[in-house]
Amino acid sequence: MKKIIFGSGNKGKIKEVKHLFEGTDIRIVSLFELGNIPEIEENADTFEGNAKLKAETIFNIYKLPVIADDSGLVVEQLGGQPGIYSARYAGENATYADNNKKLLQELKIFPKPHKAKFVCSAVYFDGTDFISAFGELKGEIIDEYRGENGFGFDPIFLPVNSNLTLAEISKEEKNKISHRAKAFEILKEKLIFIP
Repeated sequence: MKKIIFGSGNKGKIKEVKHLFEGTDIRIVSLFELGNIPEIEENADTFEGNAKLKAETIFNIYKLPVIADDSGLVVEQLGGQPGIYSARYAGENATYADNNKKLLQELKIFPKPHKAKFVCSAVYFDGTDFISAFGELKGEIIDEYRGENGFGFDPIFLPVNSNLTLAEISKEEKNKISHRAKAFEILKEKLIFIP
């Protein structure tokens, strides 16, 4: 069984990724199991850059292969914003509500639809090589909050070909279509063939 650390402090994400690798010869180990979640400053200028930064930092602590990711929302009319700043769009300690409010405020001057996509970059690092994978989920931003599931921009994000926001669909359904699920599925396929 090959051990790979998943470099995230998000318990929901950890559960998703562990589930994804069930039935393979890869065992995902969380930072919680290792007893230390390092503070990592995400100061790269791309999703992939931030994911690599996390993976490399955690590898240097534990000397075990690491998977890490970075993701966010990219809005066409805002020139790709909030992008890598999605989690802190309305400020350093912004809540999800603060970020949503700022986004809707900034989109008021533009005509609908407000085309957007969630993007995820997932990387693997073994101390020598990086392996990267990308996933995206296209849709649009709507100006009403709908649904109780999910987090972040989910209540105002309507995926393409859906009449339900990400916060209105079940967690199982979201995990099938999400940008993160797509990126990790691609990464998993690449990792299964590594000795």
